[in-house]
Amino acid sequence: MAKRVEQWRDAFIGRRVYSSADASNVGHSWDIIDTSSAGTPTYTAVDNATDAPNGALAVAFDSTAEVQNVCVAHGDQLWLDIDSIIDVTFRVKMNQATADTATSFAIGLTGDRNNAIDSIDYAALFRVIGADSTTLLVVETDDGVTNLDDKATGKTLINAYKDLKISFANGKADVRFFVDGQPVAEDVTFDMSAYSGCLQPFMQLQKTSNNNTDGFTVCDVIINYRMD
Repeated sequence: MAKRVEQWRDAFIGRRVYSSADASNVGHSWDIIDTSSAGTPTYTAVDNATDAPNGALAVAFDSTAEVQNVCVAHGDQLWLDIDSIIDVTFRVKMNQATADTATSFAIGLTGDRNNAIDSIDYAALFRVIGADSTTLLVVETDDGVTNLDDKATGKTLINAYKDLKISFANGKADVRFFVDGQPVAEDVTFDMSAYSGCLQPFMQLQKTSNNNTDGFTVCDVIINYRMD
């Protein structure tokens, strides 16, 4: 019997509270991990956002000159079996005209989170890496054996919504990345076949000690997967 296809979707609708206190995150699946000390980054629901009529989640640093890291994920509840995934799509933008070299952003699917993206054992991610002094999107996968980092896409993620898709439709030995429906990094075969566990949707914004107020807004996350 063929497996049925299920869809998990969040269009960020409604009057939500996003908090680093687990008990406050009522009515949605997202946990906030905020590692700031003196500062107060924001993670707020947005109604009628531009290009996001249903709503959105906006995350931003404050102007405190310190290391800040804000992660939006499912609290390391790894519910999405890698062998069941068809694809995941995020509609997202970064909220600045140019990238600050202190700011980095990662979005996609991961195992247990870590402040250091490259220390996450299992992941399929889009990234903007500020230390590279670029606004360009790169993509990467890691299955605990094969680690493919920072592969160029030729695309940016600055101040305009884009649909970022990670596809497992060809199997986990051939993970593919798309930006606004167009394939990217086609010259790389992203192989995650060594991993047989589960993943979570993941978004992480971080800066080195710096006073910039960069951020991102996400207005839709769609995950298609197979069920027995």
